[in-house]
Amino acid sequence: QVQLVESGGGLVQAGDSLRLSCAASGRTFYAMGWFRQAPGKEREFVAAAKWSGGSTYYVDSVKGRFTISRDNAKNTVYLQMNSLKAEDTAVYYCAAGRTFPIMGVDYWGQGTQVTVAS
Repeated sequence: QVQLVESGGGLVQAGDSLRLSCAASGRTFYAMGWFRQAPGKEREFVAAAKWSGGSTYYVDSVKGRFTISRDNAKNTVYLQMNSLKAEDTAVYYCAAGRTFPIMGVDYWGQGTQVTVAS
């Protein structure tokens, strides 16, 4: 059974940093990534990483501030978020799928709340 378990969300001040983690169990995936959904908005893509080769892909609004990485031995993907802004406030979802850089998502995590106070 496939599970994606996220952790690391919380309440921070603008300019602070957070690191999200997503541990996958059950299998490995061609690509893993992160999406987010702010109140009243559609879920949007944030970042993705291929499981081999080191390729990554970001939405323009987080380039230079967020870094996605993975630990293959732990089957875990991370999202390091620096210089956080109020507009980064959202529920962040881990995702796993078969395509990159445009992620076709096969599995979702349960979501973790990130709140950035201005």
